[in-house]
Amino acid sequence: MGEVTTSLQRPVTNTGRSKLVRHVDSFEIQPPTPPSHNGVPRSAWARARRRVSRWHRPYTVALLLLDFLAVMLADWMAQETFGQARAGFYNAQEDPTWFYTVAFLLLPLGWVVILWGNRAYDRRYLGLGPDEFKRVIRGGVAVAATVSFIAFATKTDLSRYTVGFALLGALTLVLMGRLTARFVLHTVRSRAGHAGHRMVLVGTLPEALEVYTAVTRNPSAGLVPVAIHITDGYAAARGIETPVPVYAGRDVLALVREVGGDTIAVCGSASAEPGELRRLAWQLEGSGVDLVVAPQLTDIAGPRVHIRPIEGLPLLHVEEPTLSGPALLMKSLMDRVASGLGLLLLAPLFAAIALAIRISDPGPVFFRQPRVGHEGRTFRVWKFRTMYVDAEDRLAGLVDQNETDGMLFKMKQDPRVFPVGRFLRASSLDELPQLINVLWGEMSLVGPRPLPADDGDFLGDVRRRLLVRPGMTGLWQVSGRSDLSWDEAVRLDLYYVDNWSLAYDLSILWRTVGVVLARKGAY
Repeated sequence: MGEVTTSLQRPVTNTGRSKLVRHVDSFEIQPPTPPSHNGVPRSAWARARRRVSRWHRPYTVALLLLDFLAVMLADWMAQETFGQARAGFYNAQEDPTWFYTVAFLLLPLGWVVILWGNRAYDRRYLGLGPDEFKRVIRGGVAVAATVSFIAFATKTDLSRYTVGFALLGALTLVLMGRLTARFVLHTVRSRAGHAGHRMVLVGTLPEALEVYTAVTRNPSAGLVPVAIHITDGYAAARGIETPVPVYAGRDVLALVREVGGDTIAVCGSASAEPGELRRLAWQLEGSGVDLVVAPQLTDIAGPRVHIRPIEGLPLLHVEEPTLSGPALLMKSLMDRVASGLGLLLLAPLFAAIALAIRISDPGPVFFRQPRVGHEGRTFRVWKFRTMYVDAEDRLAGLVDQNETDGMLFKMKQDPRVFPVGRFLRASSLDELPQLINVLWGEMSLVGPRPLPADDGDFLGDVRRRLLVRPGMTGLWQVSGRSDLSWDEAVRLDLYYVDNWSLAYDLSILWRTVGVVLARKGAY
């Protein structure tokens, strides 16, 4: 078992176990090492040339190359598609050198420069979240504006079709290249454990463990805690199991170097001591070690948090969730239009599924069950029937075999499901009729899943799910579905309620496609 330590030796670990677990039961006290830096002014040339974490350097080079090639490909496609591609270039038919220089060198370089200016290569935005794609789109708009201005200023009569095709094509290909690069990066992080940040968590033990849980939920984020440095005294950690070694009374920078870390994460109240965080930042200057602060806002998304400096004091302003207004109106409009088109396009598939259900087990094609919706209103959800007609009568004999800890009954091998129904569940095709509920305004495309109305009142935090319309898919579905515990499912649903946006909905819909194809957690 591991132990809290203040010596220069690593804590003893049990290497015979597949899952590393530390048990805090003893420690040695040694005077902390004095800080190596006290903020004394120094030459800017003494700053570290290389950060300890360097995964972003080859990744950025790869993005630069992909973006350049994407723009070149888009320009070539525009030239091949439109015969007037060289229009506006002087003597381009006899000597196309200038045209090729602009199309295949200057314009791709301009894209890269403008993307760089919009911080689309900033390592803080690479690999996770929508900010990288927002900056690429912003850069694409800037390129279009720049090309239009140059054409107007030089009175160049360019082909509008050619330019429009080249710009939109380049933006599309750049975004596709970024998606491909991010997929490769996530694969490397999830399977090989590389291209990430090795973090040392600093704070009280409960706060550090909460941050540990938050950052390790998604391996593709690349945040790997390797140690905890507690600030609430040695006795606070005695007898507590921890997933990584726990240290106390150590110089943080020396500890980071000892455990091979590259990032220090200051958790919660550890940053509340006046001047302590500033002195830590001074100490890390020139070390190549990153410093991040994890405030006690673990389930609040970035767009709701803004920094407002008041007389040198950075205040975190947390906005209220957006549960009304134009964004909600746009969400409702998108739901109605998408569900209406979906029902029209999927009508032949509905007919084929209905026929398969009737052949498998005579009875109704659809299963309608009361569910709790927006603001507690009850509605009947539409689903393709996947169980035998006597499924409700057989439920009483299977209650003790429930494989979930929440309000829904789930079994991986439920004997009440007939073979075709098992396929419909695994492929999520049984959920498609809920487009009818979306069209009627009872549900949304994205939102918390509707829960049965016969399981009693929704108590405590669970009631907050009812502030938005339930959805056909949601954060719960794209994060594990039935494989998640009830508490984790509720946490994800509440996170969605507090942080939803149209961009977040589109992201969840995109992720749903991959989850459905993988059939992960569906039974």
